[in-house]
Amino acid sequence: MFNNVEFANPGYLYLLIILPLLGIWYWYKHLNDQAGIQMSGTESFSSKTKSLKQYLYFGLYLLRAAAIGLLIIALARPQSTSSRQDVTIEGIDIVLALDVSGSMLAMDLKPDRLEAAKEVASEFISGRPNDRFGLVIFSGETFTQAPLTTDHIVVKNLFKNVKSGMIEDGTAIGDGLATSVNRLKDSKAVSKVIILLTDGVNNMGSLDPLSSAEIAKIFGIRIYTIGVGTEGTAPYPVQTPFGPDVRYVEVQIDEALLQQVAELTEGRYFRATSNRKLREIYDEIDKLEKSKIDVTEFKKKTEEFFPFAFFAFLLITLEILLRNTIFKSAP
Repeated sequence: MFNNVEFANPGYLYLLIILPLLGIWYWYKHLNDQAGIQMSGTESFSSKTKSLKQYLYFGLYLLRAAAIGLLIIALARPQSTSSRQDVTIEGIDIVLALDVSGSMLAMDLKPDRLEAAKEVASEFISGRPNDRFGLVIFSGETFTQAPLTTDHIVVKNLFKNVKSGMIEDGTAIGDGLATSVNRLKDSKAVSKVIILLTDGVNNMGSLDPLSSAEIAKIFGIRIYTIGVGTEGTAPYPVQTPFGPDVRYVEVQIDEALLQQVAELTEGRYFRATSNRKLREIYDEIDKLEKSKIDVTEFKKKTEEFFPFAFFAFLLITLEILLRNTIFKSAP
C-alpha cells in the first residue's frame, strides 16, 4: 500500500499475536455449539444442512478480528518515507534600499523615477519566489519599510504606499546603506545582497557611504548600486503661483561614489536612463544572484495511520449493525 514504510511505535505490532489466539478461542467456543432442545431424539435434524445465513454469521468474528488488527497497526503509527532525493533550491536575502527624495519625481522615467523603480522592483520580487526580501527607504533620513520576509505580497503592498515626502528630504545614502546592513547582518543566508537605487548625491546623514560599505563587507554583504536618471537634464514637476508646471533640471548622480561602494563589496554599479534600461539592470542582477544549493540527502516522513484507523472504525460499525439487525438473536 505504501512505499518505504516505517513504524514510529513498532512494539505495538507484537499485539497482533492476539488475532490467532482469538481465532483459537472462537473455534473452541463454537466447537460443539448446538441448540439444546428437549426431545426424544434429534435424528430428524441430523441431515439438515446449515443455511447461508448461519455461515455468514461467522463472518462477524472476521470483521471484529480485522478491525482489531487494523487498530493495532494504527497504534504502531506507520509512516511512509521518501529519501535521497536530489533537489536544488535557490535562496538569497535581499534588501532593496530605495531613494524617496524629491528629485525621484523627475519624469525622465515614466511616469516618474520613483514609480518606475517601484514597478520594476515589484516585478523583480515576483520572479524570485525562494528569496527573502526587505525594503528600506531613505532621503534625508531612513527607516525600514519592510523587514526581511518571504511574504512577497506584503512587501509589494508596502511598495505601493511608498511616496516622496514621507520623510525629511535630502539624500542620506550612507544612512540608507547602514540601515540595510543592519537588516542583513544576522542573516544565515548563503548570499546577502543590497540593491541601492538613488538619483542624487550624498548630502545628509551621519554615515558616509564608503564607511557603510566597509561595514557591509565585514558581514559578507554584496551591494549593487543603481544610479537612475537620464543624461543632462530631466523634466521635473514644480508648483508655481499659476499652477503645476514642468521645468528641466540638471541630473546630478555621484557615479564615482556609487561605483566605489559597489566595487568595495564585490558588487556592480549600473546606470538606468530609461524604464527599459532599469528592467535590463534588474534582469542582469537576477542572473548574477543565483545561489544554488544541491541537497542529496533528503528525508520526509508522512503519517499513514489514518486509513487503518478509518477502516477499523468502518468494520466495527458494520459488525455492530449486522449483529443487531440481520444476525440479531433472541436472548
